[in-house]
Amino acid sequence: MLRLDLARLYREGSVELDARLPAASALWEGSGVEWDGPVEVKLTASLAGSGEIVVRGFLDGVLKQECRRCLEPVRNAMEHELALVFVSADEEGAEEDDGVHVYGQGTEIDLSDVVREEVVFTVDPYVICKSNCEGFCSRCGINRNKQTCNCTEDHTDPRWEALRVLNEE
Repeated sequence: MLRLDLARLYREGSVELDARLPAASALWEGSGVEWDGPVEVKLTASLAGSGEIVVRGFLDGVLKQECRRCLEPVRNAMEHELALVFVSADEEGAEEDDGVHVYGQGTEIDLSDVVREEVVFTVDPYVICKSNCEGFCSRCGINRNKQTCNCTEDHTDPRWEALRVLNEE
């Protein structure tokens, strides 16, 4: 998937990673994120003077989501810029922090989980199909974008009646 070869990075000082992740990749399983086609990931990893590894780049794809008002399918383009920092577990005081990831012993760093995490936190779960989406009628349940219902707009909960009476006095 998205693996950064540390030997190559230390040898060259900078490494580019380009990947085309399929929409049905195991990476997205259980994340609640669905893609409409492959996801392009372009990253550049470089060594910082302080011994850290800095990974910058972007992710580009089209999300499949549902409108929160009418549940119609919505396709949203997602272009997300990534900026990640990795520190070795051997570094004194190395710990996971906001935007800082710790990597252990080995010859490579698997960036897949970090990219997945970035996507999950970036995706807006509350999309709407159009700004004037009417959604479902709360009484009869029809999609008011497609049909008109005869329900009245007075949706006063009877439990508030006592307060309304007090307000009139």
